[in-house]
Amino acid sequence: MPLKLIREDITKLTCDAIVNAANSTFLGGGGVDGAIHEAAGNELLLECEKLGGCKTGEAKITTGYKIPSKFVIPTVGPRWEGGYNGEEELLRSCYRKALAIAKENEFESIAFPLISSGVYGYPKDQALKVAVDEITTFLIENDMLVYLVIYDKSAYQISKKLFDDIAAFIEDKYVDDHFGFNYRNRASKESAVLGALECEPFDSDAFTGKTQVLKPLQASKKKKSSLDDALKDIDESFSEMLLRKIDEKGMTDAECYKKANIDRKLFSKIRSDRLYKPSKMTALAFAIALELPLTETKDMLMKAGFALSHSNKFDIIIEYFITNGNYDIFEINEALFAFDQALLGV
Repeated sequence: MPLKLIREDITKLTCDAIVNAANSTFLGGGGVDGAIHEAAGNELLLECEKLGGCKTGEAKITTGYKIPSKFVIPTVGPRWEGGYNGEEELLRSCYRKALAIAKENEFESIAFPLISSGVYGYPKDQALKVAVDEITTFLIENDMLVYLVIYDKSAYQISKKLFDDIAAFIEDKYVDDHFGFNYRNRASKESAVLGALECEPFDSDAFTGKTQVLKPLQASKKKKSSLDDALKDIDESFSEMLLRKIDEKGMTDAECYKKANIDRKLFSKIRSDRLYKPSKMTALAFAIALELPLTETKDMLMKAGFALSHSNKFDIIIEYFITNGNYDIFEINEALFAFDQALLGV
């Protein structure tokens, strides 16, 4: 199952377990820790008193009590001290231990906050990288729905360089509201209007105020003899192209759908139905997993009935990563999340 970045109050999620970024006593505190204790009620505090806390990088499990999730997994993240006192390994251990507890209890879903990124001072972009690295490594070998919960945008940031690079790329590619790009001269504007109206070329006096009659494009003289004849020419479907590309890349089905951040059950539906119509996010997720160049990505999208456009911020961000040869779907989703866009996969 996939990793999902969401902006939500972790205490209101319904899943098997939520992870609490706790202090070493487990007796409540500020931030996420305080919010979970308040939502779960005094029973959680009483159980935590019996547990006796734990060391940094370790994790335990309690009942969820009044919150929607069945269990709480408290873990103690490291305080940031410049990165020279083993903070990264301790933070990685928090995710590993919590995921190990979830696996041991056969949980199907778990939600994490961005551990140590609040009052403990761990740099948010580095904390995010550790979280995604550890969760995705776990998901390669295990089926579980994992949420990484970002309470608000101020608690989340990708690297400034990546954000600035994407913002510049969007600014360069973003088109104006009417015709799909910024015009550098009158000829290009005329061309855009013609394309938008699907008309044959006409005299440029149309832009000087003189009345012109636009001649519609002539319909093709060649017609299909019947609908049955036309349907015989149906193209390769999205499902067929996907399975062909998986074989050409020498990948297994599992390698592909895990790399695409796609649930196994959804992949099974696509494989069993040659005419399956995926969402745009699902189609793009597979194109990213297969590391298709831009032309083949557009072809795969077209099979699903979609296209990439320079009038769409989401599409431009996808194009940025593909043209830069970066097919890390989780880094792409981090960027999409930062720009308030829908995420790839399911």
